[in-house]
Amino acid sequence: MNQMFAMRVFRCIVEAQGFSAAAQRLDTTHSSVSRHLQHLESTLGVRLINRNTRRMSLSAAGERYYAACVDILDRVDAAAQAVTLEQERPSGLLRISVPLAIGTLELAHWLPAFQQRYPNIQVDLSCSDSFVDLVADGFDVAVRICGPLADSSLVARLLTVSPLVMVASSAYVFRHGLPRSVAELSEHRLLTFASATQWSLTDDQNESVVVTAASTFHTDTITALHACALAGGGIAAFTQATVQDDLLAGRLVRILPGYTLGARHYYALYPHARNLPAKVRAFVDFMAGHYRLKSD
Repeated sequence: MNQMFAMRVFRCIVEAQGFSAAAQRLDTTHSSVSRHLQHLESTLGVRLINRNTRRMSLSAAGERYYAACVDILDRVDAAAQAVTLEQERPSGLLRISVPLAIGTLELAHWLPAFQQRYPNIQVDLSCSDSFVDLVADGFDVAVRICGPLADSSLVARLLTVSPLVMVASSAYVFRHGLPRSVAELSEHRLLTFASATQWSLTDDQNESVVVTAASTFHTDTITALHACALAGGGIAAFTQATVQDDLLAGRLVRILPGYTLGARHYYALYPHARNLPAKVRAFVDFMAGHYRLKSD
């Protein structure tokens, strides 16, 4: 038998002042209540309740055990209530891993609103373009920008698909002119990221052309690439989600708007779907809504 439940039965017998009343409260039978008490007494090796056909009373051991049961069961119930409340009201420490582009260039557009909506969640944000091990490194959730995701033991929720677009600052275009064709890209200063030495451009008819990037600036961080583009260093490629505000504000302009360099998928990754903590569900749902609004 379940000893925790047997303790609850014993407590109920004492507080209901009888077996029949306890059985009614527990929605079970008199014999079931009696069996649980017998099991408990047999396990402990003591008589907890003195009983005869007319009355029952606690033994000395029963009085001590009853007080201990009340303390233990109240603590267990309080712990369960606290966990349930946490599920209903997202709270606690939320460890998030995001790429540099999101952590630096997009963070201001979502973090304040998220914190305002969920003031009981404490955010611990790590910014890295490396794929972290969520379980080993202790992260609750990660957002990643990549191509279509390979099979993984992680749960992946697609947040948005954003095209990679070519952009340059207005100052750069003023000094060097606006490329009118793919061929003219070879006459311009190109800024490249990571190991990209070739740009595969796709037009509106889904036809592709490969351009070898004669790079004048190469970096392994999106933030440096973005800063160089804003400073007029040349033409660079970013996801449209990353530079959407720059385009609207006129800080950057689209180059060859009929072409993209493919697209990048924004995913929220987390270890388990079953019994997902409320704080993780709140964050993933919030980010899904954020990127859905940005793409509308």
